[in-house]
Amino acid sequence: MAERPERWTQATVHPDMWADPADDPRNSEGPSPDGERATLADFLTNYRLTLRMKCEGLDAEQLARRSVPPSTMSLLGLVRHLAQVERGWRNWITEGEPLPKLYGARDADFGGAVADPAVVAAAWRDLEREQAALDAELARHADLGERLGRQRIAVRELQVHRVEEYARHCGHADLLRECVDGRVGQ
Repeated sequence: MAERPERWTQATVHPDMWADPADDPRNSEGPSPDGERATLADFLTNYRLTLRMKCEGLDAEQLARRSVPPSTMSLLGLVRHLAQVERGWRNWITEGEPLPKLYGARDADFGGAVADPAVVAAAWRDLEREQAALDAELARHADLGERLGRQRIAVRELQVHRVEEYARHCGHADLLRECVDGRVGQ
């Protein structure tokens, strides 16, 4: 890797923040959501927004850059991975034939996350489509204890797993972004 970029933040109010509170779409004034389902949905929404924020302003080369060697992970690789994971979770809760993998059976090394604007655009479309499809499917099941699919996974367990997956990968995105252009913040 070449020289390290200088650390910086766009925030002016708190130097350890990604954006100023007034500009942060994750900030919400007022009471927290009521109930378990709304709380899980709120956390998931905020982690999804965090991932988007960590990727904003970067070009295809920067998004595809494997900036934490020897890892092959990149921000674009994370977007593609999460699209595939959303699809995989949908397969967990269906009784029918599983949907095919989005990027082939062996893309765990993020090999297809290449510096091509068309690949970037397709990855974001895939992620949005897969998120919406699973969100819609889970919305049909009001009881968080209801068990779905061949493995009889509880809706609650799947929702918690989704939050955990995005939270973990947002931590990766923090490091990847900082190595790409030096931008820091929660």
